[in-house]
Amino acid sequence: MITATKKWIFLKISGALLIPLMTWFILNLIKIYDQDYSKLISFFTDPPSKFLFSVFIINAYFFSALSISEVFEDYIKNDKIKNVANKLLYASAVAIPLITIILTTYI
Repeated sequence: MITATKKWIFLKISGALLIPLMTWFILNLIKIYDQDYSKLISFFTDPPSKFLFSVFIINAYFFSALSISEVFEDYIKNDKIKNVANKLLYASAVAIPLITIILTTYI
């Protein structure tokens, strides 16, 4: 399978998966918005919420990295700059969700 086709399929799958995860997160954010700090902590320490939030963060960064990578492919002509930009993008798309998950796990 061509690389561009794989990227397109991953973009569609991750975008479709983001819809229910974003809905879940927004509904829960509305619930805990006006609550005190202990409600916020209990939301992020509850195992199902912790798992769904982790999947949401990983999927969101995966989707954004694939989308931004396509912009790099279209608008950066120099291959060296394009490769460095893509490598930095993918490294940050792995590092930022991991840091976020680790920090929310050890609140």
